[in-house]
Amino acid sequence: MPKKSVKNKVVIYQAKNGALELRGDVLRETLWATQAQIAEVFGIERSVVTKHIRNILNDKEIDEKSNVQKMHIAHSDKPVAIYSLDIVLSVGYRTNSKIAIEFRKWATKTLREHITKGYTINRRQIAKHYAAFMKTVGDVQILLPERVALDFLAF
Repeated sequence: MPKKSVKNKVVIYQAKNGALELRGDVLRETLWATQAQIAEVFGIERSVVTKHIRNILNDKEIDEKSNVQKMHIAHSDKPVAIYSLDIVLSVGYRTNSKIAIEFRKWATKTLREHITKGYTINRRQIAKHYAAFMKTVGDVQILLPERVALDFLAF
């Protein structure tokens, strides 16, 4: 199976202590981070990240095969493990730090909004991708019954 060349987007997590770049994986709709990056995101020691990841994988909370990859890094003797967004999120829910607590508050608020409303809105992403957002609005309008669609347009 030939490899597809995909331009990976960079996802930025803005923490109080500065921004951190994490490599996005468009094909798998995730992002990848090293243990050091995860530790930086949540303001914890790398050994804590190691312990949480080991427990997450041992508990079979997340499948290791599709969520852990080995990557060769320049000037390194051995490959470095990188972890998917699912693992990053799980570490955030297990970690006890100020940043992780803020993350959990935000994640819970976002999930609650999604469950109660049936959708969530990321204003920054809409502003960056306004044309795509408007196309999606049009696609949703097509799915609505005619009466609701007319009311929606009047809104």
